[in-house]
Amino acid sequence: MRYLVESFAVGALTRGRSVEQFLGPAGDAHALGVRWVEVVPTGSQFKVVLHTSADVGSESFCDLVEFPALDPEKEDDEFGLEIATATGAHDALALAEHRTGAVRGRWVNQGMAQDEYRDFVLAGRPRHVSPS
Repeated sequence: MRYLVESFAVGALTRGRSVEQFLGPAGDAHALGVRWVEVVPTGSQFKVVLHTSADVGSESFCDLVEFPALDPEKEDDEFGLEIATATGAHDALALAEHRTGAVRGRWVNQGMAQDEYRDFVLAGRPRHVSPS
């Protein structure tokens, strides 16, 4: 089972483990990119972090954190952009879903969003409107 039921996602967060979700394509025809969101426990709070990078991967290279910035001049604004904080795990997940279009029931453990990216690549990198 790839996806975490909500109680498992909350449990991971309260144990100090991050959860993440691949969001899909970003950028435009001139600069293809991908986005994913991460909820990171930091002591007594939870950070919601949005990542945007160039889509340079392949079926055999899916490590999202190794991808370069979509726009190197805006690297600080695109990769690891903290978009919200919350004091509770449930609230952090809800904020991430509201602010990024993440879907309840599609959260995965840290490092597993790359499997979602691989599926995206295998499906031919379908384009769709990414949430803003």
